[in-house]
Amino acid sequence: MSTPQLDSAETDSLNLSVVRNDLMFRAQRKVGLIPAHGLGVARRAIFWSLFAWLPIAAWAWYQGRISLPTGDESPLAHFGVHARLLVALPLFILGEAVAHRIVTLLVPYFVTSGIVPPAEVPRFKEAIAATARLRDSAVPWIVILGIAVAIGTMPQATASLHEVMWAMEGGGSAPRLSFGAWWYLYVARTLIALLFYGWLWRLVLVYVLFWRISRLSLSIVPTHPDRTGGLSFIAYVPAAFSPVVLGLSCALGAKWAHDLVYHEVAIEALQWQMVGFVVIVLVVFLSPLLVFAGTLRRAKTRALLDMGAFAGRQGRLGQRRWSERRDVEDDSVPEAASDVDAQSLYEAFEKMRPIPFTKTAVAPLVLAAALPMIATAGIKLPVADLLKTLLGALI
Repeated sequence: MSTPQLDSAETDSLNLSVVRNDLMFRAQRKVGLIPAHGLGVARRAIFWSLFAWLPIAAWAWYQGRISLPTGDESPLAHFGVHARLLVALPLFILGEAVAHRIVTLLVPYFVTSGIVPPAEVPRFKEAIAATARLRDSAVPWIVILGIAVAIGTMPQATASLHEVMWAMEGGGSAPRLSFGAWWYLYVARTLIALLFYGWLWRLVLVYVLFWRISRLSLSIVPTHPDRTGGLSFIAYVPAAFSPVVLGLSCALGAKWAHDLVYHEVAIEALQWQMVGFVVIVLVVFLSPLLVFAGTLRRAKTRALLDMGAFAGRQGRLGQRRWSERRDVEDDSVPEAASDVDAQSLYEAFEKMRPIPFTKTAVAPLVLAAALPMIATAGIKLPVADLLKTLLGALI
C-alpha cells in the first residue's frame, strides 16, 4: 500500500492546534493582545509578566522596601516570587508557540506516514474535529478559572505568608495585607494558576485526540526500524510541554534556593523532592503516549503468532523434504536464506516496544525539569558532578 501524498490544502484540513481558538485565545485576540495572524506570544509574555510583577515592584519601591537581600525579609531575597512572575509566567506563554508548531506538524503525519490508512481518514478527520470542538468550548476554561480563584483564596493557600512578609503592614500577631501582598497572593498567583491549569487542559486534549486515533484501524508495521510500529514520531509530542516544565522547575528551584541560602536547609532534605518532581513530570507529560500501548501490544502479539505459525509450517515442510526424504505437496519450502529471514523477522517482532517511549520523548522533559534543580543544588554541591550524572543518564 502506497503512502498517501497530500497537498497543502489537504494537510491543513488535518491540522489541529491545542492553542488557537480556545477561550483564552479568543479573549486575548479580542482585546488586541493577539494579532489577526500569528500567536503574539512575545508581546503577551511581556505584557502578562509585567502585569503580574510590576505593581509589586512599584509598590515596594514607593514604600522604600526594596533593599539588598541581607536578610530574608527583603523582596529581593525571595527568589521564588520573581522566578514565578518573570520566568515561569512568560515561559507558560512562550510555550504556546512550541506546542502549536509541534502538534500541528505531527498530527497530519498520521496520514502521510500511512499509519492511518486511506479508509480510516474520514474517521481520523472526525477525531480531529471532535477534539477541536472540545478545545473551543468555553466551559473548560470557566471551570479552570473557578478552580484557580477558589484555590488561590482558600485559607490554607494564604496561611503561609512567608514569601510576602516584607509586604505586610502592621506589627504584632496580626499583620495586614498591603497592596503588594494582596496583588501577589490574589492576582499574580491566580494568573499563574490559570495559565498552568490551562496547560493541563491542553495535555488532556492531546490525550483525548490520541485516544480517539488509537481506536482506529491503524496500519502498524511490526518490522519498522523504529521498533514502535512506525509511531516513533509521536515521541516528539512531550517536547511541546517542555517550556511549561522548565517554568515550573525554575519556580520550584528558586523557592528552594531561598531555603538553602536564608534558612540553612540541607540539600539532603530537598533531594527526594527534586527527584519526585522529575518523576511526576515524566509520568504526567508522557501519559498521552500510553494510549497506544494496547494497539502496539496487539500488533506485536498478532505478528509473533502469525510468524510463529508460518515458521513452524515451513519448518515442518522442510523437515519432511530434507530430513525424512518424503515428498510434500507444498513446493514453497524455504531455502536456508529464507529460514534466516524468518528468524530475523521473528526477532524484529520480539524487539518491538509496546509503548512508544524513546529518548526523544524523555530527554526534553528531563532536561527541562532537572537543569534548574541542578542550578539550585549547585549552591551546596559541585555542579560539574551533577551535570555528569545527568548526562550519563541521558546518553
